[in-house]
Amino acid sequence: MLGFLKEPVVVTAKINVNLVALTVMGLISRLWGLCYPRAVVFDEVYYGQFVSLYMKRIFFVDDSGPPFGHMLLALGGYLGGFDGNFLWNRIGAEYSMNVPVWSLRLLPALAGALCVPLAYQILVELHFSHCAAVGAALLILLENSLITQSRFMLLESILIFFILLAVLSYLKFYNLQKHSAFSGSWWFWLLLTGVACSCAVGVKYMGLFTYMLLLAIAGLHFWHMIGDQDLSNVEHEPISLFFQVSLLCHFLARGLALIIIPVGMYLSFFYVHLALLYRSGPHDQIMTSAFQASLEGGLARITQGQPLEVAYGSQITLRNVLGKPMQCWLHSHTNTYPIRYENGRGSSHQQQVTCYPFKDVNNWWIVKDPGMQQLVVSNPPRPVRHGHIVQLVHGITTRYLNTHDVAAPLSPHSQEVSCYIDYNISMPAQNLWRVEIVNRESDTDVWKTILSEVRFVHVNTSAVLKASGVIGASLPEWGYRQLEVVGEKLSRGYHQSMVWNVEEHRYGKSQEQKEREVELHSPTQMDISKNLSFMAKFTELQWKILTLKNEDTEHKYSSSALDWITMDTNIAYWLHPTSAAQIHLLGNVATWASANAAAVVYLCLSLWYLLRRRRKVYDIPEDAWQLWVSAGGICGGGWAVNYLPFFLMEKTLFLYHYLPALTFQILLIPVVLQHLGNHLCRSVLLKSMFSALIVAWFSSVYFVYCTFSPVTYGQPALSLTELKALRWKDTWNILLRKQ
Repeated sequence: MLGFLKEPVVVTAKINVNLVALTVMGLISRLWGLCYPRAVVFDEVYYGQFVSLYMKRIFFVDDSGPPFGHMLLALGGYLGGFDGNFLWNRIGAEYSMNVPVWSLRLLPALAGALCVPLAYQILVELHFSHCAAVGAALLILLENSLITQSRFMLLESILIFFILLAVLSYLKFYNLQKHSAFSGSWWFWLLLTGVACSCAVGVKYMGLFTYMLLLAIAGLHFWHMIGDQDLSNVEHEPISLFFQVSLLCHFLARGLALIIIPVGMYLSFFYVHLALLYRSGPHDQIMTSAFQASLEGGLARITQGQPLEVAYGSQITLRNVLGKPMQCWLHSHTNTYPIRYENGRGSSHQQQVTCYPFKDVNNWWIVKDPGMQQLVVSNPPRPVRHGHIVQLVHGITTRYLNTHDVAAPLSPHSQEVSCYIDYNISMPAQNLWRVEIVNRESDTDVWKTILSEVRFVHVNTSAVLKASGVIGASLPEWGYRQLEVVGEKLSRGYHQSMVWNVEEHRYGKSQEQKEREVELHSPTQMDISKNLSFMAKFTELQWKILTLKNEDTEHKYSSSALDWITMDTNIAYWLHPTSAAQIHLLGNVATWASANAAAVVYLCLSLWYLLRRRRKVYDIPEDAWQLWVSAGGICGGGWAVNYLPFFLMEKTLFLYHYLPALTFQILLIPVVLQHLGNHLCRSVLLKSMFSALIVAWFSSVYFVYCTFSPVTYGQPALSLTELKALRWKDTWNILLRKQ
């Protein structure tokens, strides 16, 4: 029984020394002196704010992309014991002792370091030689721009890591396809492809480009599988039926791994994000009232205990749903429109109605039943439903919301909205409004606090109450620079500025005006539940991320996509406050030029081969052609999908946006070099000369890396003469400080 103990237990393991050595070198290059400088570097001032908000569980919205990347940076802060207390207000600010700099920068640095062995493995899985794979990894290792970007609390290195991991996983899965389909390793690499794709998209939406590329490649491979004669035999019906079932299983497996799982993971990023950030903060004002009320503090503190159903006699504030460029509430005050405007047009001289961007007692309105005089809620309350006709009475002045065929002050094609004053002239009150619940589930829905988005349609003129000032029209001094409100014809189109929701709400109890004014100033205390589902919160937050855009301003270091290819631009990341030590985002000039040359050579050779093959002339063997095409699809396609879309984007662009595309272009260099060496250098002499040229070229890559390493790592500090010598292009902005 214990006979197995007579022999020693032997474990045999295969260790790829190349892979281990490359990984170690990658870690050293990215982790060395990681805490230097102990100061805020470039976009750390931006991402650090979000890390602090995560530490304090305060809700925020970042229009630059999904939350997964921010959560990874926050994880570094959490592991380092960061409490979130640091003022991220300027680049170059010294970090206080409570900020774990090494921990905050660790995950981006690890991601950048692991890109080196990933590059090696991708070339191996593309069936190129280990020499070519080592060359690709060393080029990534010695690329100054990738080193700089991965050594700080930034997201590009994490994005590139997940992109390369997705590519490698798919290649490993594809290479297992013919001999080990549906095996454990086959499933592992297929599932990891989907996971890595979702992580890439979750870090930045730029990851979507590579995800779509891999989906297209997977679709093309599946299309080839359908016609693969090795997998099917139509002459035998049982085998044909087996092939059909197998094909369906392959399709379902890919759908599960490459679509369903990535979508599920993407949703999970937002679920964790919303679970962590449950406290109200400065960013939640752009969200709907329902969303704000779901957060701890802020609006939830104000609206806690409000009645859910709006009834006749309810006292309400109405917030415009659009909420940008600023939130505002329907408002009125005792001042009237001027008899004549500056352009000579006349007004009704009625009481002004505006949209006011601050909470104020004059934002309160009373929902009145046109058939009754009372301004209090009956017992039991009579709820207002979709389609009901109401009057809106201003709480403080008791005048009725009104619109008529008089031009609005700033929007002459729209109707003026006012609170009606009876001047005993031929201008009768027109103060009946139909309540339309935009997000209703049925035509009998009850108007609900916070949850219902409503439109007020004027009964007499069919005009819709609209906050036109939200989209750019502020009243002059006579209107206290408040935002214009108009009656807009529905025929002119629907706009979100026509939609309102009840934010604060109480059941009115006082019929007398004096008592009612006291009541309007007092808080509400009644039971209500306004919890939003996760999907409702996700949909709203996702829409805000996609549509909320900060005003793009010209930045000193912004650039165009055309500047990136030839690296005509750089970014100064950090400057030492006293010495000339500085850090720049600058690439390895030799590598960038070689990558561009490789892309041109690949394109020209591909066109030449295609033309020759069209004439039935095959210059290279079929397996070499397939290898050439597949490598180009991954490397050249990866460069194209990560670069060309920037020409269509209307946003401020920086050099670091090019780094994912550059990574794929670098992988193309050893692909082209091996192809040239194998198929164009046919004699021994040519091969020897070609090898010598490669050694000389690679020496130049290393020389450029060493030359620019002082501005890659920020040390040692260079003299004024040495800094001037680094300005290889007139367009580079090397910071020169008089010493």
